Amino acid sequence: MRGPASRETGGAGRTVVLPTNSGGPLDIVLAEAGQLTDVTVHDGHGRYVGGELAARSRHWTNTEPLRAGELYTVRVGAQDAAGTPVGVTLAFRTAPPPDEGRLTVEFGPRPGTYGAGQIVTAALSRPVPAADRTARARVERALQVTSEPAVEGGWHWVDDSTLHYRPRTYWPAHAEVRVTSGLDGVEVGDHGYGGPSDSTEFTIGDRIEAVTDAEAHEMTVRRNGKVIRTIPVTTGKAGFRTRSGIKVVLGKEYQVRMRGDSVGIKRGTSEFYDLPVFYATRVTWSGEYVHAAPWSVASQGEENVSHGCTGMSTAEAAWFFQTVREGDIVQVVNSEGEPMAPFANGFGDWNLDWRTWRAGSALSGDAPVPAAVLPAVSHPAGSRLRPLT
Repeated sequence: MRGPASRETGGAGRTVVLPTNSGGPLDIVLAEAGQLTDVTVHDGHGRYVGGELAARSRHWTNTEPLRAGELYTVRVGAQDAAGTPVGVTLAFRTAPPPDEGRLTVEFGPRPGTYGAGQIVTAALSRPVPAADRTARARVERALQVTSEPAVEGGWHWVDDSTLHYRPRTYWPAHAEVRVTSGLDGVEVGDHGYGGPSDSTEFTIGDRIEAVTDAEAHEMTVRRNGKVIRTIPVTTGKAGFRTRSGIKVVLGKEYQVRMRGDSVGIKRGTSEFYDLPVFYATRVTWSGEYVHAAPWSVASQGEENVSHGCTGMSTAEAAWFFQTVREGDIVQVVNSEGEPMAPFANGFGDWNLDWRTWRAGSALSGDAPVPAAVLPAVSHPAGSRLRPLT
């Protein structure tokens, strides 16, 4: 597919409509002796396109993707061999994307206040397979996470349609986070063009961390690094050991009906149970909670007798329920239970070290991945700039 023919706008500028299905870069190269001094490219909304100036300052190329159906203005400043300043301004419009389905993204969490362990999620409307690393890199570059204060963080591909973002360490208390998509109009390899997507923004509350020592039968709760409560608990007994590792609060339910058959315990056996549970704070999708367990108060602080949940007195469970929010950190140490999985059963993302986390990004590795870009523009007659051949 090609756009309409180029047309000159008069003066030093020219409007050029370019095909959108090419992978060529927007390159600006000085044709004669001298050097480039300034190159700016922006669209009709004032959004600037990043770029890099090569060695000897004679070649500029964009490092961010151009969008289909956008009007771009390019301003170039240069000096000739004698040091005389020269300049040129030109404009071009990229051809619109096709009408068929567009790649969009749904972000999580929804606006609100969350804990310091909250994970940012991005669900794509169509898969981008791991084999197409270039397309994945284009998607990642378009998904922007900004925060105040700024943090080091990165995306990790959970599967072909899902990405998670987390900082290197937990979010700072009271951080403000905004997540936006720049995919609209961007060509994503053979997977079509990006479409418009809603942004999300959220706030981090106090940093609440609850660490349960399964061997000591005790939970220690900290707020912003300071111990605010120590709670006697009981965790999973032999055959039902509580998962070890870092989890985050997924939600809270005042009352939950818990049945043994939901976790594979057969009716009629001595281990089967069917009872209402109160002040239930969920930490896995498979049914692990921190909750009130008045039937085991005598064992709390002494021995592990549960079927995998962390049990405490009703008063302590009510306090915990009222203190934590989604995204708060719940960690279990010194447990013989299986490690918390990074994905699929809640947010176990924090159990991956930073090197492993970054390895799940299409932008990691030694070789740079090219941005999704469009062909070189035509330049006004007599300009010192020319497209690469």
